[in-house]
Amino acid sequence: MQFDPTKPVVTLTDAAASHVRQLMDQADNGVIGVRIGVKTAGCSGMQYDVQFATEQKPFEDKVEQKGVTVFIDPTAVMFLIGSEMDWQEDKFSARFVFNNPNEIARCGCGESFSVTNG
Repeated sequence: MQFDPTKPVVTLTDAAASHVRQLMDQADNGVIGVRIGVKTAGCSGMQYDVQFATEQKPFEDKVEQKGVTVFIDPTAVMFLIGSEMDWQEDKFSARFVFNNPNEIARCGCGESFSVTNG
C-alpha cells in the first residue's frame, strides 16, 4: 500500500465521529479527544486500543475530522495507515470497528488481527 501524506492516517465514518462526540460529552473535564493505538493481544496477535486523550503526546499524529480529534499513537501508525474507524451496533454488541487495508488476518471473534511484515 502506498502512503499518501496528504491523507490522514485514519478516517472516521459519520457513525464513529458521532459516537466519539457522545463519549466526549460524557467524559471528565480535560478530555480533548481519543487516542488510537495497537497492542499485542488476542489470538491473531494485535488488537486495536481506543482510549480518552487529555493531551497530545510527542510524535503523535493528530486527525481532526467531523468535529472530533483523534490522536494516533506513533507506534501504531504503520499498522493503521489507510484505515477507516467505524462504529457498529447490533442487538448483541456495540463497538468501534476498523476497516484496515493492512490486515492479512482477523480472528473469528473479530477482536484481534495481524498485518503483513513488509
